[in-house]
Amino acid sequence: MSLAPEPPDFDRCVRQPGLAALAEMVGETSPNRPGPKRSKLAERREDIPADKLPPYWREAIPDLLRAYRRICAYTALYIYPVTSAASVDHSVAKSIQWRHVYEWYNYRLACARVNSSKGVREALDPFEIENEWFSLELVGYQIVPGEGPQGPLRASILATIEALKLNHVDFRDERAEYAEAYLGRDISFAFLRSHAPFVAQELQRQGRLVADDAQQAR
Repeated sequence: MSLAPEPPDFDRCVRQPGLAALAEMVGETSPNRPGPKRSKLAERREDIPADKLPPYWREAIPDLLRAYRRICAYTALYIYPVTSAASVDHSVAKSIQWRHVYEWYNYRLACARVNSSKGVREALDPFEIENEWFSLELVGYQIVPGEGPQGPLRASILATIEALKLNHVDFRDERAEYAEAYLGRDISFAFLRSHAPFVAQELQRQGRLVADDAQQAR
């Protein structure tokens, strides 16, 4: 997974209103912003409480869903309309650095459940993860570190799995349902890749594709 291009209307819908709000919240003027002026909350932008930041990032959710084909950056599972909640995770947390709060490059599409678990806890950036850092155990469908990473990197992988609760029974069950539906030929490999790309990648890597797909993959 890599960073998608910034949408054409992101600056108008997210960055500019966000920065204007920050200016007003430290007592600066913000020309051409409709509506009542915000009250001053702090002397510096760094001192504005994270829970007081206007959530203009939510305006980016439709673009994030389109850009990343509804795949959660952390679970690598499809975020269904209506039944699943999509959210914006700030790779650099809102409470750490205000300069990144209203920037597209700092946004990761996340299901709300994982985003809530993550909070400000340390987790690897999905845009920086390399193939085979993580592996899928195909009995209980747990995510585990790959064979290659050792030392601090392996520790970071384990910390990410724990922080995001990636091995909660609900996530394991969802991976199992996708894998078993594919192996039972109820869904195609193309559908599996579009809805559970990590499961598809691991079935292929571990030589578990059904016969026709295995021949095409050679």
